[in-house]
Amino acid sequence: MFGFGGGGFGILDITLIVIAVLGAVLGGLYFLNRWASKKVTAQQEMVNKTKQSASIYVIDKRHDKAANVTLPKVVMENLPRTTKLMKMHFVKAKIGPQIMTLMCEKGVYNALDVKKTFQVELAGIYIVHVKGMKTKYELKQAAKAKKARAKVKEKAGK
Repeated sequence: MFGFGGGGFGILDITLIVIAVLGAVLGGLYFLNRWASKKVTAQQEMVNKTKQSASIYVIDKRHDKAANVTLPKVVMENLPRTTKLMKMHFVKAKIGPQIMTLMCEKGVYNALDVKKTFQVELAGIYIVHVKGMKTKYELKQAAKAKKARAKVKEKAGK
């Protein structure tokens, strides 16, 4: 049936099948990306609505799985299955009289030092931003400004 005889698939047939499969995969990825970006936008809006400023004293930092960290029961129940299996950044901090385990992104995690007090923006148990920390966008803008100043000095020196 698939031999070199008269009834097999030709190169054109195989090429068309490959193109159709690639088109279906790319179409699926496009719609999946649109769905995910809408979800991220909605989550970001919710975080921006609920964030509030707080002073925290960092006791400990860990890069570990959620199952190995003491999180509230409600939070553990609401975490997606994939999130429970992957390693995330956790910070154990004292907020007022209460000691809590907080979650954060890598940039925030790297900006926090153990045994120090920081002003942060919290949205629930998520550290959104450390006050005084420059974001990636601010660092890019500073680099662009530095390049522009260097060009102006170079032109002035000629």
